[in-house]
Amino acid sequence: MTAAWVAGLPLIAGSVVLARIVTRRGRSGIYILAGIGALLMVGAVVLLIAAVTAGPAAAAGTAAAAGVKVAASAAASGTSSNSAALLGAAIAVAGSTIGAGIAVAYAGAAALAAVSERPELFGRAMVIVGLAEGIAIYGLIIGILLIGKA
Repeated sequence: MTAAWVAGLPLIAGSVVLARIVTRRGRSGIYILAGIGALLMVGAVVLLIAAVTAGPAAAAGTAAAAGVKVAASAAASGTSSNSAALLGAAIAVAGSTIGAGIAVAYAGAAALAAVSERPELFGRAMVIVGLAEGIAIYGLIIGILLIGKA
């Protein structure tokens, strides 16, 4: 698993450098990057649809053709519930971290403004920012619970 990340690091670095070069062109560079992003999004949606439609149904069909009907239905139902739990965990973690990021952005900016005017409010301001960050922790806990159910 880590080998894939290490192999992907030059690709990520290259894409960042390419994006910096393209955005120096002004608006046309931004339009180019937006077009590339749209193409990648369409490709990701196509891959998602292909993965969802070829999941347990294809595995059950090939196993039933081999004569292992009972094992195929058990494997298909297990795979379906596992993938649903993992997808739910991913959605819980992603949604909570995005929400926490937005909350920390607004609460942090307001906290810095309040502390710059009245430094004695530092403790209260950090509690509010910490509560906003707690949203991400709640999502992570829900994700861990869902993975435990898988």
